[in-house]
Amino acid sequence: MKEIKWGLVFAVAIIIWMLIERASGLHSDNIEYHAIVTNLFAVVAIVIYILALRDKRSSLPDGKMSWRQGFVSGLKISVVVAVLSPLVQLLVHSVISPEFFPNMREYAVTSGMMSETRANQYFSLLTYSFQSAVWALGMGVITSAVVAVFLKRQ
Repeated sequence: MKEIKWGLVFAVAIIIWMLIERASGLHSDNIEYHAIVTNLFAVVAIVIYILALRDKRSSLPDGKMSWRQGFVSGLKISVVVAVLSPLVQLLVHSVISPEFFPNMREYAVTSGMMSETRANQYFSLLTYSFQSAVWALGMGVITSAVVAVFLKRQ
């Protein structure tokens, strides 16, 4: 199923992005830029959805895909990404960048963004796992709907 393949591609892209963030100091020395730079992953996410739905369209008879077919395919990818999200977060925060949560808590408190209690609650594996799964579904629905409009062929 193409959607599983592209969901896995998306998960690998997140892991690679996290490696880049860590290597560029966004999880340590340059943590103050993390909130801004991490949003650039949206471009990568959109490109993956475009490639995935183009792949789906090319596998259909005569290369014809309705908006609904593209949207449903994108939704399936989003579900795969959402299911994988907690596992990806576990890998990222226990293997790739175990210092991220302590560093982010310290930055949030010292910069006055959050109280220590709130920072401890917010910057945790459980919270990030939940948020990443919900975000994957929510943004996946929106991205799928928009990309399917541009890639439909009747």
